[in-house]
Amino acid sequence: MVLIADSGSTKTAWRLKSNGVVVDSFNTCGVNPSVQSVEEIEQVFSGELMPHVGDPASLDKIFFYGAGCTPQRCGVVTDVFRNLGFSNASFVVASDMLGAAIAVCGNKPGIVGILGTGSNSCQYDGEKIISNTPSLGFILGDEGGGAYIGKRLVGDCLKGMMPEHICRVFAEETGMDVATIVQKVYRESAPNRFLAGLSRFCADHLDEPEIRLLLVDCFEQYFKRNILKYENPSRKVHLVGSIAEIYKEQVAEAAEKCNLRIGQILRMPIDGLAEQLN
Repeated sequence: MVLIADSGSTKTAWRLKSNGVVVDSFNTCGVNPSVQSVEEIEQVFSGELMPHVGDPASLDKIFFYGAGCTPQRCGVVTDVFRNLGFSNASFVVASDMLGAAIAVCGNKPGIVGILGTGSNSCQYDGEKIISNTPSLGFILGDEGGGAYIGKRLVGDCLKGMMPEHICRVFAEETGMDVATIVQKVYRESAPNRFLAGLSRFCADHLDEPEIRLLLVDCFEQYFKRNILKYENPSRKVHLVGSIAEIYKEQVAEAAEKCNLRIGQILRMPIDGLAEQLN
């Protein structure tokens, strides 16, 4: 039995394979070992993962690609699996960026980007990441990600930089005022998830020219600040993540402005990983 995971800040997507065939697909809460302790991750795994696994000793291999799985923090995830009785399995724990590259490129080289709650990118040689622009999180970076888009949208609406009717509809549909937003961003947990949730407003109002312009600018900033440094004669970029798929027209428009071409867009890296890994 082989267990494969693609974990972001919001959720973890899992596939369980037996004899090369997917026998179970399910989601749990997101896991990030850079901001969560062994105890916190163990709570997610024991409560949400274990009911799908049954006997943990039946697992032969575990592939876990996740946000926050830096070389320094990968051991946190491995320790949790061992604590829960996955004693017979071999482990591969690595970054969600490497997982995304494997999902869309397999064993071929390419430039790969993630556009989900956050954003990231890399140059991949078909086996490993050879160059990476640090994402820096939603405060310092994450250009083009859901939290970045939400931050830009909120700022433009609250400062009156969007047309009055958009600001009014935003307040009506979200039920948010300045005090509530400040509370959630600066005083409550997971502000990146909160802001990414607000970015959905853009998907519902793509008929508004100002919303489309905001999105194109967000993606243009992503390409300029993250992608253009990589050496790639074809200038083709493969993307994974919900934001890339939902706003693929605006992504393509921004890419063209940066003299780039969009290759494959895969909403869920787990689907590509399940095909590639055994």
